Amino acid sequence: MKEITIGAKAAAQMPVTEEKTAKQVGSGSLLVFATPMMAALMEQAACEALAPFLESGETTVGTELNIQHTAATPVGLNVTAEAEVTAVNGREIAFKVTARDDAGEIGSGTHKRFLVFTEKFQNKANGRGQ
Repeated sequence: MKEITIGAKAAAQMPVTEEKTAKQVGSGSLLVFATPMMAALMEQAACEALAPFLESGETTVGTELNIQHTAATPVGLNVTAEAEVTAVNGREIAFKVTARDDAGEIGSGTHKRFLVFTEKFQNKANGRGQ
């Protein structure tokens, strides 16, 4: 792993379609952007922020996500999540995460990821339950 810069940022964006609503993903009954989709977009932004620092055979896994979803986004708007590195403790990386739609902020919180070695991690996961 290359040295990770505190303050490194990245963003990820997606349009809100019916497939990404609470009603469709099973997290509610309304046709609004689903909280699990917002969480996934925040994690995607964090992965993008770390991409320049990873070496061959390295990846990160999410270990903690503490977020608030504070505004509903209807189908047709776009959502952008941003992640900013706030701390690095060995292989653990902490982020501030936010999400906005075309009208303003819809969520925020913190996220942690842990650097792992891809093949070793996947092999260990594949061995669970055997």
